[in-house]
Amino acid sequence: MEFETLPGFRDFLPDACSARNSIFDHWRLAAESFNFQEYDAPVLEPLELFIEKSGEEIVGQLFNFTDRGDRSVALRPEMTPTLARLVGARANSLKRPVKWFTIGEHYRYERPQKGRLRAFYQFNADILGESGPGADAELIALLAHTLRSFGLAADDFVIRLSDRNLWWSILAAEDLETEKAIEVLGIIDKMDRMGRERLLEKLADAVGSRAGEVCARIDAVREIRDFAALESMIRSLPLEGASAEALHARVEDWRCLMELLSHLGVGDSVRIDLSIVRGLAYYTGFVFEAFEASGAGRALAGGGRYDDLVQKLGGPAMPAVGFAMGDVTLADLLQEKSIDLEPPAKADFVCVIGGLEEQCFALQDVAFLRHLGYRVEYPLKSQNFGKQLKAAVQSGASFALIYGSEEREQGVVRVRDLRTATELVLPREKLASAVSGIIADGIESLTSGD
Repeated sequence: MEFETLPGFRDFLPDACSARNSIFDHWRLAAESFNFQEYDAPVLEPLELFIEKSGEEIVGQLFNFTDRGDRSVALRPEMTPTLARLVGARANSLKRPVKWFTIGEHYRYERPQKGRLRAFYQFNADILGESGPGADAELIALLAHTLRSFGLAADDFVIRLSDRNLWWSILAAEDLETEKAIEVLGIIDKMDRMGRERLLEKLADAVGSRAGEVCARIDAVREIRDFAALESMIRSLPLEGASAEALHARVEDWRCLMELLSHLGVGDSVRIDLSIVRGLAYYTGFVFEAFEASGAGRALAGGGRYDDLVQKLGGPAMPAVGFAMGDVTLADLLQEKSIDLEPPAKADFVCVIGGLEEQCFALQDVAFLRHLGYRVEYPLKSQNFGKQLKAAVQSGASFALIYGSEEREQGVVRVRDLRTATELVLPREKLASAVSGIIADGIESLTSGD
């Protein structure tokens, strides 16, 4: 019987695994350069954790089952609920702001398609305990920095920035109560994926005969692309009292955020775009998504504020903002841009061994060099010299360590640079002191003073 990989899951042979790990390395280095601390958590969580966060409808998108302890559990589809659980349980002992990141595999039972699989890896970065725009700016700057670290230019991607708080004010100005406003936000989130006739039908269900005029005003808001137009629109909203004061304060939040992003050197990568709503109901403030510059394809990353979630999942009130970046859409973009990820690492040294008598010396050196952290390969079965040398060259290794009968009798090892075919004969006891220079500068550097 022949077994195949399940739909939506991937095998990672060495080349693919190396490319995946290269993505992980970029993610980790980017987060650490912003002084985020890494954490991890189980991939299996109580099913109720995800229902509490997203509602019963999430169940159909999960790999969930009842375990042998009669518990309803699910493979995590995202990391934010787990993070809220972790931080909420330890909130009193954590120094704020909490700046954490993680890299892990996630699972969604969805139809596999381009850019979306059932098993995928995500880079999640979050700041908890800070309510001001400074935290939003730090996360957006990290997102831009991460994408640039792969070799993407500033004009290869765009981060589209929006504001759920502002949309609540806009819909309040349309005299929509909370439930209707939530319904309309869901429609706005899907506007680009439905025809005009269908859009007006959906809006009519929410706002009745005003669907056409409400749609026109929504269209105008979605077209805003600069801060001056945004400020003008905000100040024109017919709100009074506390609502008007909150709206004016929001203008200053926007002004502060845009200035911070400019100072952090990522302003050119950010575009105001209120068509970004983010479908998840728990978002509470600024939201953002990163796309390939033309807007084609799925989002490379997405996130925003979720100030109520920690408390909703049983913890104390704690403001929070974060984003997630998936490996699938990112890898597709890097391939389109012909950006190569790191290939599998090649051996530093390959041993060419004459026979059993030479093998005992060679393996001592192999063990010692591996202890020093070098990648060392040797033949696992007896082969002739010529075949071993040919295999050494084909391996892509930098150097060969040659142990023949002549080398054994003289107590030396012959080091051959497989790229230049130059050689150096060293007493075996001097191999340890010479190896770092050989790796760094090649054999020529050690023979130039002879």
